[in-house]
Amino acid sequence: MIGIYDYTVVLTYISLMTSVFGMTQAIHGRFKTAVFCLALSGLFDMFDGKIARTKKNRTDDEKAFGIQIDSLCDVVCFGAFPALICYLLGVRGSLGLSIIFIYCTCSVIRLAYFNVLEGKRQQEEGGVNKYYHGLPITSIAVILPLIFMLQFVIADVIFMGLLHLMLLIVGILFIVDFPFKKPNNRTLAVLVAIVGTALLIMIAYTRFRPPSMHNDSNPIIKEIEEMVGETQ
Repeated sequence: MIGIYDYTVVLTYISLMTSVFGMTQAIHGRFKTAVFCLALSGLFDMFDGKIARTKKNRTDDEKAFGIQIDSLCDVVCFGAFPALICYLLGVRGSLGLSIIFIYCTCSVIRLAYFNVLEGKRQQEEGGVNKYYHGLPITSIAVILPLIFMLQFVIADVIFMGLLHLMLLIVGILFIVDFPFKKPNNRTLAVLVAIVGTALLIMIAYTRFRPPSMHNDSNPIIKEIEEMVGETQ
């Protein structure tokens, strides 16, 4: 069979399957499960590179395959999956779709550029890169659960606004070239603790009711139109 199936990539495949399952849950309106799957997928991705580097005798083809398969899975896990969650939550209409288009386009540009840079760097330097160029795409697995957690303390229209703004800003930061230091193990542990706490709060308190899947309008625009109508 073609491909690589050893332990160096198994966590990447598990991350992909987790996100695909999360997509099915989002489609059925089980957003808590979907956001949990997104965070879990991010956790798996956090350690797949560390596990892959424990194999010291990887061939150049295996290293190149690892780079490609990681980015291909990231397109699904941290590009399409969060965009689908946000769409189903209410990022819709011409405004919402424009933001989703921008986010998804920026995510694939970032990953393609990463593949080019990382492939070249592996040939010239080897080892582990200490800095990202721009915001890593996996950051959405931390940011979206934190935003989703806020539902029980803010109004729905403000939550919708935050979703739009978050998706737009994060997408743009994917392709803005600035040095972003890779987190060390202690920082990763703190991030895991923060996201874990957010997930517990989300499961216990959030009661968000998304717009009907048959309604393609944007809730924010609809809210503004209703406010204008009331003042007339």
